Amino acid sequence: MNRHEKINYIELPSRDLAKTKAFFTEAFGWEFEDYGEEYTAFTDQGLDGGFFKADQSSSTRNGAALVIFYSEGLEGTLSTIASAGGKIVQDIFPFPGGRRFHFTEPCGNEFAVWSDKE
Repeated sequence: MNRHEKINYIELPSRDLAKTKAFFTEAFGWEFEDYGEEYTAFTDQGLDGGFFKADQSSSTRNGAALVIFYSEGLEGTLSTIASAGGKIVQDIFPFPGGRRFHFTEPCGNEFAVWSDKE
């Protein structure tokens, strides 16, 4: 449902759309719809969005916004991400309200996963 003046969609860079799609499909079961050779979209993942072909990657080190997933089983999600080819760049750590870790997908985009569960 589209809501007036609420965040509706997110677009992220990808150096290699095929690798990005393969990672998110294996790690989270995402499905994609391609729009030409330089754009692919995903839906029903908490927020709809897409990846566009670019030479850059999204990282907090270069000031990019951080997309954060929620997990009911943080260690299991970490294992799934690593098995799918993600790189854990910051291991699980506590913060007020829960615990989280950061990872990059095979094209270098940084994401985080958090949980309020022990």
